[in-house]
Amino acid sequence: MDNRAEVREFLATRRAKIDPGHAGLAAYGQRRRVPGLRREEVAQLAGLSADYYARLEKGNLKGASESVLESIARALQLDEAERAHLWDLAKAARETGREPRRRPQPQVRPSVQDMLDTMTGSVAFVRSAILDILALNRLGSTFFAPLDDSSGRPQNLARHCFLAPGAKEFYADWDAAADTTANILRTEAGRDPYNRGLTDLVGELATRSEEFRVRWAAHNVRLHYTGVKRFRHPLVGDLTFAFNAMELPADPGLTLTVYTAEPGSPSAEKLGFLASWSGTPDHAHPADHAHPEAAEAET
Repeated sequence: MDNRAEVREFLATRRAKIDPGHAGLAAYGQRRRVPGLRREEVAQLAGLSADYYARLEKGNLKGASESVLESIARALQLDEAERAHLWDLAKAARETGREPRRRPQPQVRPSVQDMLDTMTGSVAFVRSAILDILALNRLGSTFFAPLDDSSGRPQNLARHCFLAPGAKEFYADWDAAADTTANILRTEAGRDPYNRGLTDLVGELATRSEEFRVRWAAHNVRLHYTGVKRFRHPLVGDLTFAFNAMELPADPGLTLTVYTAEPGSPSAEKLGFLASWSGTPDHAHPADHAHPEAAEAET
């Protein structure tokens, strides 16, 4: 990743989102040629000279102090994820000259797999920083089976979302899922811009998906630890899950994610059916075991 370009585009897209009136700036009366704030207005709000801020936005964050970064973050009204991203970009600027290199594939410790295997009533998996699924419990394998491309590569949540033929049916709110996926990858690009695996993945997605390219160009970032996800599984139909994601402190770069259904809900009943099917010998074909509600929806 080109750090200077990343800095330039991130800061420019953040100031384009801010309404001058909401930032406390007086209306100028004349038609503005660009949306949001001008560079000099950001500089004014941050207490910096216009020339200095212009140099920073052109990509030169190498010498920016924490107080300067904090001033810019306040002026641009950055949220927690955006603020962390700005700090990551500044850190990467100080490390310019490093060559991109391929990270070894993270390994999931046997005890972590054992932990996953005890989670029989939820979808549980461990993913890498670039969204490779590295380990799943039995129910997770069944749940994600419709999107597996059988390529021999690790399943990847970004490829699932943007490239799998059935993704727009599988993700009940595909636009939200696509936004989140692109934003997570953009966040990781700030944290680890020299990761060749990430660069290759982004290049593949950008080449093959216009919808990814548009989202990648927006430079949005996100912290994604808890919330609600909705799916439309071909075996059991609509599912609504709460999800929680937590980084594994002993395994840097790995995140454990668990999808759970509210007890007693229709989603819990369907998840129970999916769990029972995942335990059948050789995982008989889904059509032979379709949940009644999903079967009715298909007729």
